[in-house]
Amino acid sequence: MSAGAIHLSLGWHDWLNLFAHYLMLSLMSLGGAISTTSEMHRFLVEQHGWLTQAQFNDAIALAQASPGPNVLFVALMGWQVGMNAGSTTAAFLGVAVTMVGIMLPSTVFTYQVAQWGHRNRDLRAVRAFKQGMAPVVIAMLLSTAWILASSAGRGVADWPLWALALASCVVIWRTRLHLLWVLGAGALLGALGVV
Repeated sequence: MSAGAIHLSLGWHDWLNLFAHYLMLSLMSLGGAISTTSEMHRFLVEQHGWLTQAQFNDAIALAQASPGPNVLFVALMGWQVGMNAGSTTAAFLGVAVTMVGIMLPSTVFTYQVAQWGHRNRDLRAVRAFKQGMAPVVIAMLLSTAWILASSAGRGVADWPLWALALASCVVIWRTRLHLLWVLGAGALLGALGVV
């Protein structure tokens, strides 16, 4: 995971800024932390330069390919920021800062809202809210897909990648085929150099 490593000098205010940003992202992460990756990219890669594009992509790819919760990519990003700051201790601090930041507010909020929503599940406003949030979550996930797929910067030249992504969406949406088969097919096409 040290693809294009950079060296950072982070002060306590930088760590506090990182923590505060992940606290804010936590409250935006409807649909899971993965839905906020476009904002994480802007903050970590574009605005502060704490991660390279390759490190950002590697963190997401490794966490998504690994078994376990999909929020692991946040820990990997924190680890990379710490390693770029120059030590394993800073890497563990990065993991703690990003994971507590992304998990604490959303966990407390979700727990409280879930209890309230369950008690009031028959209210028209609760049903309308659930239906209204679906397009927002889908749009945030699509923005994540766009950033990851366009990171190579080849646009139209990557048409097989875009076609595979679209085909995968249709297969997942319209069939009962297990997601791992679709993932395996994508991996095979990647290994063969098609995408």
